[in-house]
Amino acid sequence: MSRVINPDSAGRERTRLTKAIVIAIREMARQPGVNKDAQDMAAFIAIALVAIAEGIDVSVAAWEKRDYWVKADRFRMEWAWAGPSGEKMKTAVLNGDWAGVALLSAQIAGKLDKIKVSDNHRMGRPWDGAYRQLSVTRGQ
Repeated sequence: MSRVINPDSAGRERTRLTKAIVIAIREMARQPGVNKDAQDMAAFIAIALVAIAEGIDVSVAAWEKRDYWVKADRFRMEWAWAGPSGEKMKTAVLNGDWAGVALLSAQIAGKLDKIKVSDNHRMGRPWDGAYRQLSVTRGQ
């Protein structure tokens, strides 16, 4: 029997989300002010960071199964900022604190400075409708 390969692994999802966050931060910096697109981009960054934080334990489960505790702990520490930053961004977006959004965006960009995304990427606009989605999850 051959190996089963999951094309939608947590690692690939994390890579896709980090690239999308970098693109969203770039585009948000180009916005002339706070508009619908900027709201969607900031909301998307919040949602994506929370999703990344939720996928960390899934990623390290295989390492822990093989007793690679140090590697798993290093990976967790490397991504420990994602969950709290996502929650802070979510709060700032929902409260309309755009100075806080700008500050958090700069901090997140600093954390993701090693992520390279071509200007000719094929990701489209993954942030479309993210503000509405974030507002809906707020009520739950």
